[in-house]
Amino acid sequence: MPAYAKTAKTNIPSHIQALRTMLHINDLTYHIEGRPLFKGASTAIPAGEKVGLVGRNGTGKTTLLRLLSGEISPDDGEIRMPKNARMGIVAQEAPGTDDSLLDTVLMADTERHNLLEEAETATDPDRIAQIHIRLADIGAHTAEARAATILSGLGFDEKEQATACKEFSGGWRMRVALAAILFAEPDLLLLDEPSNYLDLEGSLWLENYIRTYPHTAIIVSHDRDLLNQAVTAIVHLDNQRLQFYRGGYDRFEEMRRQQAELQVKLKRKQDDQRKHMQAFVDRFRASANKAKQAQSRLKALEKLKPIAAQTESEVAPFFFPDPEKKLANPLLKLDEANVGYEEGNDILKDLSLNIDIDDRIGLLGSNGNGKSTFAKLLEGRLKATGGKRKVSKKMTTGFFAQHQMDDLSEKHTPYEEIAKLMADKTEAQKRAKLGQLGFGIQKADTKFKNLSGGEKARILFALASFHGPHLLILDEPTNHLDVDSREALIHALNDYQGAVILISHDRHLISACVDRLWIVRGGTVKKYDGDIETYRLECLAERGVKQKQKKAARAKEKREAKGLSKEEKKKQRVAIVKARKSLIPLRMESQALEKKVNSLTSTLGQVDALLADNNLYAEDPDRATRLTRERGLIAKAIEEQEAKWFEAQEVLEKAKSKLEG
Repeated sequence: MPAYAKTAKTNIPSHIQALRTMLHINDLTYHIEGRPLFKGASTAIPAGEKVGLVGRNGTGKTTLLRLLSGEISPDDGEIRMPKNARMGIVAQEAPGTDDSLLDTVLMADTERHNLLEEAETATDPDRIAQIHIRLADIGAHTAEARAATILSGLGFDEKEQATACKEFSGGWRMRVALAAILFAEPDLLLLDEPSNYLDLEGSLWLENYIRTYPHTAIIVSHDRDLLNQAVTAIVHLDNQRLQFYRGGYDRFEEMRRQQAELQVKLKRKQDDQRKHMQAFVDRFRASANKAKQAQSRLKALEKLKPIAAQTESEVAPFFFPDPEKKLANPLLKLDEANVGYEEGNDILKDLSLNIDIDDRIGLLGSNGNGKSTFAKLLEGRLKATGGKRKVSKKMTTGFFAQHQMDDLSEKHTPYEEIAKLMADKTEAQKRAKLGQLGFGIQKADTKFKNLSGGEKARILFALASFHGPHLLILDEPTNHLDVDSREALIHALNDYQGAVILISHDRHLISACVDRLWIVRGGTVKKYDGDIETYRLECLAERGVKQKQKKAARAKEKREAKGLSKEEKKKQRVAIVKARKSLIPLRMESQALEKKVNSLTSTLGQVDALLADNNLYAEDPDRATRLTRERGLIAKAIEEQEAKWFEAQEVLEKAKSKLEG
């Protein structure tokens, strides 16, 4: 856990401080290459919250996770967590070792691993009891089943779970690294765009897993569905500050809109007040009778703190040119077609499908089932090895895939790439085109190595669709786009007049853009009759392993019980009962104090709701004054009770640690 010696006066809202808190960030300041990313940023994360960390690309979300994990240190401010709390962040990649995927994930829980090793050699009955108490507390007997469940949810079947890590590519190892940190179940889980290396099926499982995660989690994500369905709060990073919002992303957007409207009204009102005061000063400054009043107004004007204008930048729109000439349907027809990379080894067979000019088709199916192979067949990069692929001679296609970013020369610029396609156009026309794509003069001449992933994606979209293709194929187009850019992409695709084939793990994008679903499964591609919600439920059902979990738990319990004599088993049971009884009064005291804090917090929320009514101050000022006074007393009581609760928790944790040796 990163902890920094400097202390700072907190400016965290009291209604957040009042809750049991997992993470405090106080007056955080951090610069990168002289540019401030955080300046006096503060917030608090209540324990058990699933928090979506959002903000425009480049604002510092990943940097904040690095600060929280202790990888880098802040220039100023404080980051605090409860004593002994465990923090976990996904490793860059799982190691390419001979260990199986299952063993790799199991080893992520170092405490369990060490206790099991010690249990094999321990001879002292008291120590044996302590080991087994702790193993029971951390659910060690169900560990293999839990690890298998997580790996299954992320797309690894039973055979793959027994395969060595070194047999998998980097992208699949990233899934193993994610599985390892989920299995370890840290008190504070940090995830940075976890769905970027998952397919739709894995993303659906992860969304469900995060929703039921038993501890606190902070997730950097631009997946709107995940931010609405899995998180309980949003922390917005904007203008180098952090703002905590209760609820999912849609609620956050609504609250932000209301705040922006209120700020505009307040600024307009203040501007009118300033004009009125300035007019009085200008008019009567030279008058002997009014000089004193004018001077007073002038001092008041100087003290009037200006309200900042709303300056949030707009996202540059995407633009997909429409086909110049509309072709007759079908654009493309597959008749019992087969496709593969090697002769006699087809990946997909018996494909009989049509694509029309106005089709919007989403491809479903787990990674490895052949979605990318199917896309290459549609585009014409792969030829049918059997059956027929019929297309209009005049049909053109545009293709986007994430791997194309690696083909962009780091030394080239957006201007150079676009200029190749506009050789007969003037300099002004080329610059105008780049401006339309969201690249001003500075960005247009910036080398690709210095551009963000989102900016590179914009260029690839432009290159794929430059000549107005009849069929646009997009393979995971959103990985480097923030939420607002994804919305802009949705608008552009819905305005586009050609056909679209979409492969994406972003459920919101699929729901907003496609009207037909095809599924790639079992060595073929077929129409899917259900909707995306039906598919979500199917995926969760397929990747559930409850029966396996129970079976593995029973087997593990039997293995753990072997090797102990009857006398040792009796001593172990007596020691366990005695140890647990000694903790009961401590737990009861801690729970009683926690209930008091929660009750006071609820009362504080009710008072805050009453004080939030602007009419109260005009209609009943005495009551407003009384409620304000009461609020101060309640807030003070919360601080006192919370201090007692933290002290009781510390006593309980020390007692647990002593029993566990």
